[in-house]
Amino acid sequence: MSDREAKKAQFAAEKKKSGYSALIVIAVVVTAVAGAAFWFMASPANASKYIQAENGKISISLADVNDGQAHYFKYKAGDQPVSFFLLKSSDGVIRAALDACDVCYRSLKGYRQEGDDMVCNNCNQRFQSNMINVVKGGCNPAPLTRNIVGDKIVLHERELIDGRRYFPTSS
Repeated sequence: MSDREAKKAQFAAEKKKSGYSALIVIAVVVTAVAGAAFWFMASPANASKYIQAENGKISISLADVNDGQAHYFKYKAGDQPVSFFLLKSSDGVIRAALDACDVCYRSLKGYRQEGDDMVCNNCNQRFQSNMINVVKGGCNPAPLTRNIVGDKIVLHERELIDGRRYFPTSS
């Protein structure tokens, strides 16, 4: 093999090796982007936070839910989690509802926010945020009584305990 042929073979081998390197870099970048997207989707704005009651009341800072976004929480009623959400609706009122309804609760899929609407993850029915706590029954989010006390929104523990029926356990 001549020097020229040897250099040609070496160049081809290096080119092939750099092609594999590029594929590895692309794979790493795609994995990092997918991981970041997953982390973002599971980030605090979308994650349920467990809360506790004190003297039959649940208090949540208004500052934590005053941004127009749905904030999801869980309360442990005995050994059963009960999910609910709070959001400041388009009319400026803080709304509270179980993350379930009378119709689709067995699916345990809850609601997602799309703009000014809460959307059932099971049947895709849309509900304007300013109608939560106003319209009841059917596929509307099951309302929770809420009061503003100083800089807190206060819910009644009894309503969350009663809300267990909307979150059947798989046994």
